[in-house]
Amino acid sequence: QVQLMESGGGLVQPGGSLRLSCAASGTIFSSTTMGWYRQTTGNKRDLVATITGRGETRYASSVKGRFTISRDNAENTAYLQMDNLEPEDTAVYFCNADHPAFTRAYWGKGTLVNVSS
Repeated sequence: QVQLMESGGGLVQPGGSLRLSCAASGTIFSSTTMGWYRQTTGNKRDLVATITGRGETRYASSVKGRFTISRDNAENTAYLQMDNLEPEDTAVYFCNADHPAFTRAYWGKGTLVNVSS
């Protein structure tokens, strides 16, 4: 059973930074694509960034140049470094794990990021 645990959310002022972490268990982490998605009330969950086991990354256009996704395969953890945060980045951020052997999507419970002055 794959389990994902996010941490690192909180309240930050516009222009500030936060780093989210996603600790994974129950999967061969090094071959699992990890992703960050975000969701605001009443809206669908949108892609923020993904990183493959080989380190290939993909970003939503709205965060490119401000956010950086990374992973530490030794620690089974994925990260999302968020810099120059904007109020529009306020959302619940979810970690996702994807692998060709999976028969379903795996998600963490989410962590709230609130960008406000």
